Amino acid sequence: METTTTPSYGKSIISWDTWDGAKHDRSVWWYVLTGAIGVALLLYAILTASFPFAVIILMVGIITLMSHLRDPEQITVHITTSGVLVGRHFYGWKEIKNFSIVYNPPRVKLLYLDFQSRWIPLTSVPLDDMDPNDVRDALKPYAVENLERDEESLTDFLNRVYKL
Repeated sequence: METTTTPSYGKSIISWDTWDGAKHDRSVWWYVLTGAIGVALLLYAILTASFPFAVIILMVGIITLMSHLRDPEQITVHITTSGVLVGRHFYGWKEIKNFSIVYNPPRVKLLYLDFQSRWIPLTSVPLDDMDPNDVRDALKPYAVENLERDEESLTDFLNRVYKL
């Protein structure tokens, strides 16, 4: 475990580098199938005069395209005496309701942070090569562990399986 100081965020207990998103290798067939589904849903929305649905389909297509064009950035995660710093986002211990670690290698190695505020969504942080027990030991003095969450979230599952 590494002990350093991160400016204005407290003393770092443990830290690691990870990526802020996965870079998927998508085949030509992925693009053909996804494009065909998108066009079919868009045509359905137009034919049924469901224009809000058409707008949603267009937005999903644009967001997927933009996320594909953006390369993931490497970020550093620090668990400190004052909270958790994930890249440029700092979450103080008072904001964090609980944490959980879902560890089913080789595909699923995630730290989940759940927050007091309903406005802050459940956040997943890749553990990559970190020992989950070291991360758990660093978090336990400051936050409650949620032992009921033992599977990845539906969003993370869909992102991983469908390469979104």
